Amino acid sequence: MFVLLVYARVKPESVDAFRQATLENASNSRLEPGVARFDVLQQTEDPTRFTLVEVYRNRDGHARHRETPHYNAWAAGVAEMFAEPRTRTTYQSIDPPDAEW
Repeated sequence: MFVLLVYARVKPESVDAFRQATLENASNSRLEPGVARFDVLQQTEDPTRFTLVEVYRNRDGHARHRETPHYNAWAAGVAEMFAEPRTRTTYQSIDPPDAEW
């Protein structure tokens, strides 16, 4: 599995709109065959901070995700909502084994 953690900090006035757009993207992303998991987390201490937990069956699944209409609509729609550039970290899943996802 190819795991991607995306960290985003949005402008305070954009929290609700970002959350709504991101939930729409996440629900559509979960329907993609290359996506094993797509979670949206909002920090409790600072609600302007979000983490997306994206688990793809392989790197190609991530590449295909970035070509979907829902991802491109999300990226365009939230571009001006960020308080700072989003960052990401990639991981390889160790446990559970890929077959158990």
